Amino acid sequence: MITMEELQAAIQQRIDSYHITDFPLQKRAVNTLELLDSLNHILAQDIASPFDVPRQNLSAMDGYAIVKGSELSENSTIEIIGESQAGNAYTGETASGQGVRIFTGAVVPDCCDTVIMQENTNFADIKATVDKSRPYDIKLTQTAKVDSNIRSQGEEIESGEAVLKIGKRLNPADISLLANLGISQVNVFQPLVVGVLATGDELVAIGNELQSLAQIYNSNTPTLKSLLSDLPITIRDYGIIPDNLEQTTIAVNEAMQDCDVLISTAGVSVGDYDFLTTVIETLGQINHYKVAMKPGKPFVFGELNKNLDKPVLYFGLPGNPLSTVVGTLQFVIPALWQMSGASVSEQPMPLTIKAKLISDIRKSPGRKDFQRGVLSRDDTGHYQVECFSRQQSHRIKQLSRANCFIVLDKDSGNVAAGNDVVVQPFPWLHR
Repeated sequence: MITMEELQAAIQQRIDSYHITDFPLQKRAVNTLELLDSLNHILAQDIASPFDVPRQNLSAMDGYAIVKGSELSENSTIEIIGESQAGNAYTGETASGQGVRIFTGAVVPDCCDTVIMQENTNFADIKATVDKSRPYDIKLTQTAKVDSNIRSQGEEIESGEAVLKIGKRLNPADISLLANLGISQVNVFQPLVVGVLATGDELVAIGNELQSLAQIYNSNTPTLKSLLSDLPITIRDYGIIPDNLEQTTIAVNEAMQDCDVLISTAGVSVGDYDFLTTVIETLGQINHYKVAMKPGKPFVFGELNKNLDKPVLYFGLPGNPLSTVVGTLQFVIPALWQMSGASVSEQPMPLTIKAKLISDIRKSPGRKDFQRGVLSRDDTGHYQVECFSRQQSHRIKQLSRANCFIVLDKDSGNVAAGNDVVVQPFPWLHR
């Protein structure tokens, strides 16, 4: 079996070549979205600032803007002849030895080169007697330096500077940046079309009644859709496909005509009624099958390419709900971000931390293991994690109760309480 890390690298390399030879980003369709609709989409062009930021010199403090050439030593007296507020700049005439009252974010008059913090003047002592409608004097209580407390025009962003690059996954901080620049629309790559299907005679769609004890609800498709909900993709649901070679072939053939990616759940093992691997080999190829990971060993990565202009990448997930979650988090989601055009720095990096194990773990060497646990902090604020005693991949309540995976290396065996382990918090808990 291929290791998890080898499979991740193989998928990444295949998508790299897909971008070069099969579906280059330069050929992708582009959508223009309103700014607030662009969250999590992938930027299809560089964005340059239309102006300097700040657009002019601004005060970083409440205080006094002092006219150039004025005396700035301790005990110097400055005549205050006006006021500059945010949105209402002072435009009057000035002379050396004068200044204007100024507030944080207000425009510093061109005639001024220093802002004195009001705490460094005697204003607190005289404010009760000051008539702001007339000139009044303040005294500096400490020496000031030229250019102090001024946010200079263009010091953060210069006009024409590229503030965001193609391949950027737009996040709330980017929305804030673009809103500050007055940019109301952005060009993003058109979402990939991702097909999903489930297989199994025993499956019933939620909303319908179970007719026999042999039937179960199809939980994998809702699970998969929710896991993929943050991605800039369009999902097409091809429903539940019975365990029949002809019907499986028809469904996969339909999906490969419409989609960029196809994801299936169940039907990829070696049972007599698991037909998906046969269909994939008929309509394309299997690049990798089986990964040294628990749960989720029967994971298929392949592509569908028969009579197509470009291949449809295929991910075959096992049928157990937990296997669907693990395989989607470790392989499918990173692959879809990469396929969507996200630059390397914008692709998800699973958060991992170390925590002290407070219950024994049983594990056999041979596969990388993702065991469910509950992560918390002890009385001293350090991380600790408790592992569930039963780790079978069909246990759905346990997955809901957990808040993390305890990640154990392929060659690891049993781990006793008190040891440090690597923990991967569930991503939906730190979005």
